[in-house]
Amino acid sequence: MMKTAIKIDNLTKKFGPKTAVNKVSFEIYDGELFGLLGVNGAGKTTTIRMLTGLSAVTDGDAEIFGHSIKKDLQKVKPIVNVSTQETAVAGNLTVKENLELIANIYGMKKNEMEESIESIVKSLELNEVLSQKAKTLSGGWQRRLSIAMALVTKPKVIFLDEPTLGLDVIARRELWNVVTSLKGKITIILTTHYLEEAEALCDRIAVMAKGNIMALGTAEELKKSVNKTNIEDAFIEIVGGEKK
Repeated sequence: MMKTAIKIDNLTKKFGPKTAVNKVSFEIYDGELFGLLGVNGAGKTTTIRMLTGLSAVTDGDAEIFGHSIKKDLQKVKPIVNVSTQETAVAGNLTVKENLELIANIYGMKKNEMEESIESIVKSLELNEVLSQKAKTLSGGWQRRLSIAMALVTKPKVIFLDEPTLGLDVIARRELWNVVTSLKGKITIILTTHYLEEAEALCDRIAVMAKGNIMALGTAEELKKSVNKTNIEDAFIEIVGGEKK
């Protein structure tokens, strides 16, 4: 039986009279690469912000490895991290210095920090750019560094928000390989607008629309549920063709 990493129970977020996330409930398993898809405004980012403690919960709750995001947020924060679509790297620092900066912010001891950086640099193949300033890196390398910065603190859960946005085909495929190499080692929640990316990488996918979970399953299960052979056609059918 698979261990549950994240258990979401009627999670709700309201902004005044508007409900951004509406009583969402589902589970994500330990080591799973889980896709969270939806058009702009579907509630994906708000859901992630609640799960990472960046936005207060209106109602409901979620547990991350047994810790409530409402009651035990200080225990949740050290075991989660985020790689945002806006690469939050310090341009004037080298790749290594960026990794050291994040490790220091999280209060890692020197030996632990050095060990973690060495491991991340090896697994994400950052050696060739380790001494380069981040601002000189290509978009693909900057995204890889952003993921490395999220991993260096050894989280149990990492959120990858549009990790390949704006990358060329080769850089995207290289980053796919990076993400694939992490499968089974850490719980990953991926948001992307590239449906073929979700199909290629994710173990299961949840489709959101207007704050609700409209469907959840493997890519094949989602296609079968609406009698489609293409993931894009299935997605459009599931969300009802709505753009808002």
